[in-house]
Amino acid sequence: MAFLAFLDREKTVAGPGFSRWLVPPAALAIHLSIGQVYAFSVFKIPLSQLLGVTKPGPGDWKQSQIAWIFSLAIVILGVSAATFGKWLEGAGPRKAMFVSAVCFALGFFISYFGVLWHQLWIIFLGYGVVGGIGLGIGYISPVSTLIRWFPDRPGLATGMAIMGFGGGAMIGSPLAIKLMAYFRAGTDLGVGETFLVMGALYFVFMMFGVFTVRVPRPGWKPANWNPPTKQSAMITMQNADVNAAFTTPQFWLLWVVLCMNVTAGIGIIEQASPMIQDLFKGSIGPVAAGGFVGLLSLVNMGGRFFWSSVSDHIGRKPTYFIFFAVGAVLYYVLPETGGDRLNSVGLFVTIACILLSMYGGGFATIPAYLRDMFGTYHVSAIHGRLLTAWSTAGVLGPVLVNYMREYQLAHGASKASAYQGVLHIMAGLLLVGFVANLRVRPVAQKHFLQVSA
Repeated sequence: MAFLAFLDREKTVAGPGFSRWLVPPAALAIHLSIGQVYAFSVFKIPLSQLLGVTKPGPGDWKQSQIAWIFSLAIVILGVSAATFGKWLEGAGPRKAMFVSAVCFALGFFISYFGVLWHQLWIIFLGYGVVGGIGLGIGYISPVSTLIRWFPDRPGLATGMAIMGFGGGAMIGSPLAIKLMAYFRAGTDLGVGETFLVMGALYFVFMMFGVFTVRVPRPGWKPANWNPPTKQSAMITMQNADVNAAFTTPQFWLLWVVLCMNVTAGIGIIEQASPMIQDLFKGSIGPVAAGGFVGLLSLVNMGGRFFWSSVSDHIGRKPTYFIFFAVGAVLYYVLPETGGDRLNSVGLFVTIACILLSMYGGGFATIPAYLRDMFGTYHVSAIHGRLLTAWSTAGVLGPVLVNYMREYQLAHGASKASAYQGVLHIMAGLLLVGFVANLRVRPVAQKHFLQVSA
């Protein structure tokens, strides 16, 4: 009972002299852990060969079936973030981080039995549902806390809060590969044992965030800082309740903005390891592909910090214009770099890295965009509801990549050329996002609270 009381929000209020720079490491401990979901593609081939061992055998799962595990986890992430966002505002970040750690680790442990008994639905339940709840609660838990610690630089704050999620695969990808290699024996590919070890390791790491997070005391502000007296029309000094924000056109335009940006990027992330091996058959193997996944994680992470910081200077709306305009061109060009065309691994990797930096930047910039539009009062709850766009994209992106790829392969396309059509569709989706961002305007006065919270 004493430990449960320790989790209460009142126990996390920082005392005099506490440095706000001690809070970002707590956020990183959570996000670097749950960001492992971006490394899920390294499990796709091993999970599709559990029975055949060296190649898919009778009764093995198809990669398109396995892809639904990742999609389900992202769907549940958005649903749980939307469901528990308002609860988090009252419960505080420490309690939310603890619940996230329990659910995320438990998801791995349940998935072990899915591998052991070769039951795909158990992995759906473990990694997808239970682990997905941990993803959603953990994802939004540090956001409003860091925005309140850094009112002078909200873009930087959200970049620090969400940066770790993009970097999760940088740790998760090589860790999973090394663990599977260590536990592999005979016909056992080591996937189940890897799930057990990763669940335990991530739980311990996430508890660091649980014990170190703090919230600012009432009335706190950074030394020598005062709120600016003159703001951009796109930045409000008022506050909107989550239910009021949910009814505004700005919320739904930003929902489309996030959904389009995520759909395009998540299709590459979910298929990253098989994609580079298919486009450069014979020259890129599983180990190099795992390194590519880790590199994408690094630029995804760096992009979150870089672009959200840039948005503090040029604004959120112009930042998204860069994502959509440049991204559309690069998605159109990306399939031309494959082995049956330009055959340039370097160019493929460079373009993919730029795209993933902007993908990550979109995630880190959206909470600050919401803060600009609706204020800080319910920013975590509003952010949680907006993440249903991620849930939608988590299905739409992988479905487009996997099923269009299988359709084209069934109709005679090579593995390399099968990606061209879907990547061109991704470019079109970014143009839709460009139009939605163009239509964002300041929120009408009627949607704000009468008394500032």
